[in-house]
Amino acid sequence: MTALMRAVTQTVLGGTEVLRLVEAPRPEPYYGEVLVRVHAAGMNPVDPAARERGLYIGRPPFTLGWDVSGVVVEVGAGVTRLRVGDEVYGMPRFPRQAGAHAEYVAAPSRHFDRKPERLSHVEAAAMPLTGLTAWQALIEHAELTCGQRVLVHAAAGGIGHLAVQIAKSAGASVVATASAAKHEFVRGLGADAVVDYRAVDFTEVVEEMDVVLNTLPGDCAERSVSVLRDGGVLAQLHLSLADRVFPEALARGIDTRFMLVEPDLGGLRALSRLVAEGRVRPHVSRTFGLEEIGQAHAAMEAGGAVGKLVVRLVD
Repeated sequence: MTALMRAVTQTVLGGTEVLRLVEAPRPEPYYGEVLVRVHAAGMNPVDPAARERGLYIGRPPFTLGWDVSGVVVEVGAGVTRLRVGDEVYGMPRFPRQAGAHAEYVAAPSRHFDRKPERLSHVEAAAMPLTGLTAWQALIEHAELTCGQRVLVHAAAGGIGHLAVQIAKSAGASVVATASAAKHEFVRGLGADAVVDYRAVDFTEVVEEMDVVLNTLPGDCAERSVSVLRDGGVLAQLHLSLADRVFPEALARGIDTRFMLVEPDLGGLRALSRLVAEGRVRPHVSRTFGLEEIGQAHAAMEAGGAVGKLVVRLVD
């Protein structure tokens, strides 16, 4: 292996023009870490937010990206569960810097699981951050169980399209919000009902939900409280609302705590099992080369993508 690698870096905060594709030193795996040759890396809303204002990771210089799918090429001292040649995927170090938008990533071995055989590297790179977010929010935080009713906002998006599938795999009944053009896609994921949020106020047609999964800013969270049963859970995922107090929720015993996804081998293994069973599959709407990273950021900021955007590093 060469001592250098291609990586996307930035030295100042700003627009897509601050991103630079450079040659940088290849990382070395520390104790308990593996070195992964990145075949594909996912894009998430946190990437442009970190690029522009340093969300979570502070001031540059840094290399963005957290979703990784690739092949282990070196194993650090003490690692026993992974070997050179293993195909893996994961969300290392989040929300600290992982540097996934580069040819190599070194990270703790337990931040990765073996890539499901059913998925290509591009598909696997679309899974970790959004899949773990949906899993931790619905299954671990909200403790969603068979027969319960869940409302998934932005159901055609990165988190939403996996959340619908995860909720259905748990035996829940799913109501989803999406624009009319995306209804067929969302129904194909298993949603029992889909509401066109542009044409209909969801609070007028949805009621008595056990769980609401909200990834949206603004007043969507507060309005979602009104469609929950007493004692229900608003799985609140938007950082701008982390400290918001909802008087109605307090009065009705509704849990509205903000939740941030964490690296989680147990959650990854659960997702891998669901993929192996054919119950969950990520959807990738568009891929970009590493040299097209500015376009990938612009597309992420534009919004409206169905499923995920992925950066492909190895054909």
